Amino acid sequence: MQDGDRPRDEVDDLVAAWEEDGLAAPLIGMLELSKRATRVTWLVQQALRADLTDLGLTYAEFEVLNVLRRAGEPYRLKPSELTRSAFLTSGGTSNVLQRLQKAGYVEREANTGDGRSRWVQLTSAGLRVTGQALRAAARAHEDAFTGVPPDAVREAADALRDVLAVIGRRRYR
Repeated sequence: MQDGDRPRDEVDDLVAAWEEDGLAAPLIGMLELSKRATRVTWLVQQALRADLTDLGLTYAEFEVLNVLRRAGEPYRLKPSELTRSAFLTSGGTSNVLQRLQKAGYVEREANTGDGRSRWVQLTSAGLRVTGQALRAAARAHEDAFTGVPPDAVREAADALRDVLAVIGRRRYR
């Protein structure tokens, strides 16, 4: 059942199929939310992909560089902190760090306070490319959200925060 005042999207066709399959309305709402959130993420990433490619970065590499930049001077964190903040797996973080180090965007150095861990730090080249990527990300978001009323964006962001405040605390294997 669709509200006649709302535009339709790709997920609405799925809703009809889920209703035909007899799925309960609350479950359909959950499926709609996750599909739409995934779709928005994918569209923004697609809007950013060409600029990141021009900079020689993948989206995961951009995320790691951005996490390091947000840490503030001296722009360094432990790999475990990067993994958590960039929402990557430890294996994914390791692969990304290898590529970023090879590109000269990060350095790894011993953690003198803890011999079991190392620091990952942005280089000056890494800081420069992160700035370029952040400007590209701002443009991509503005392009992707052109035509969406700012109030709708704010309401959606607040609603997703409410959802994440509950389900974001759960850990799955």
